[in-house]
Amino acid sequence: MKKIKVLTLVCLMFMGFGSVKTYAHCEIPCGIYDDAARVKMMYEHILTIEKSMKLIVELSASEKPDYNQLVRWVNNKEEHANKLQAIATQYFMFQRVKLSDDPVKKAKSMKQLELLHKICVFAMKAKQSTDMEMIKKLNDTVHDFDHAYFTKKEHKH
Repeated sequence: MKKIKVLTLVCLMFMGFGSVKTYAHCEIPCGIYDDAARVKMMYEHILTIEKSMKLIVELSASEKPDYNQLVRWVNNKEEHANKLQAIATQYFMFQRVKLSDDPVKKAKSMKQLELLHKICVFAMKAKQSTDMEMIKKLNDTVHDFDHAYFTKKEHKH
């Protein structure tokens, strides 16, 4: 009877863990943050979205499009746009950008939140099309966020 209970528990654990989809960082908070690495990841996701867009356009223009590859690149673009949005929201908005009543800190946080919102909107628009203007807007906005978030002094958490 004890073996059945343990086996049942193990099965339930695997079923539960197998169905959970995770993207960014924890919300415990664990205290382990690498903000610069997250910004670098945002730029990498933008590059992947850009490559996906270019290949979608190229494959679509082919005389005999390879629809399997086309679908894979569309899915890839969608996945990386989702990951970009997850970093902007789950990591930065929910955990790293701190709200404050201090007017100076509040202004800085509001600017950061505005830029993170733009990143999410441009990532959404990148999912909807192959418009390379979205890549430029994403790169520019991540660049602006990078400068609004990090100061000349090392960022402390």
